[in-house]
Amino acid sequence: MGLNALTRMLAAELRADGVLVNAVCPGWVATDMGGAGGRPVADGAAGIVWAATLPDDGPTGGFYRDRRPLPW
Repeated sequence: MGLNALTRMLAAELRADGVLVNAVCPGWVATDMGGAGGRPVADGAAGIVWAATLPDDGPTGGFYRDRRPLPW
């Protein structure tokens, strides 16, 4: 819950400066740590790349997986 609160707080503080702040969950990804049962790394990374390349008028203060908002 601390990360959620920090995300929302920073988003509110930095929006006027044009900085977007979001939290992104890649889901269960098949890595050394995640194991073989997860989804491909490229699928997990796609949502992170999406968030890192949002346009200036993109969403801020949210929690996302696969470009879709998730409830806090």
